[in-house]
Amino acid sequence: MRLTIATVGRLKYGPERQLIERYSELLGGLGRSCGFAPLNIIELPEARASQPAMRRQDEAQRLVDATSAAGCRVLLDERGLEMTSEKLSTFLGNERDGGTREIALLIGGADGHGDLARALAQKTLALSRFTLPHGLARIVLAEQLYRAVTILAGHPYHRA
Repeated sequence: MRLTIATVGRLKYGPERQLIERYSELLGGLGRSCGFAPLNIIELPEARASQPAMRRQDEAQRLVDATSAAGCRVLLDERGLEMTSEKLSTFLGNERDGGTREIALLIGGADGHGDLARALAQKTLALSRFTLPHGLARIVLAEQLYRAVTILAGHPYHRA
């Protein structure tokens, strides 16, 4: 199963990008042993519309278009469901075992998610009730995806 992080905005090269790449490599190596393809990251440019509602609409359309092959879309939003690492692992394992070929995790732009992305998401998750900078949200998400795969693989990384 493929895991995709689709996000509005691009990270510049630096510590944030290095951490994302590290977790992506770790997940790619271990993921093969338990049915996961390497992590796919899609970065979309921020919308340039003058009004927040128009930016949300444009970004939502591009996130949906970029993840059209995904069998499951998960919206990241601070108002979403909070999960433990174990529950995220169970969710990913159940989707994989149920035949889902790709899960896309959507991180919206600075103005939040548009209605289209919300309507087409099968699940809305919160990494935290805090509003996180997008770069940090990506790092936390990539680490949690890696942690979830280690749990499924029986790897000792997660010690709860």
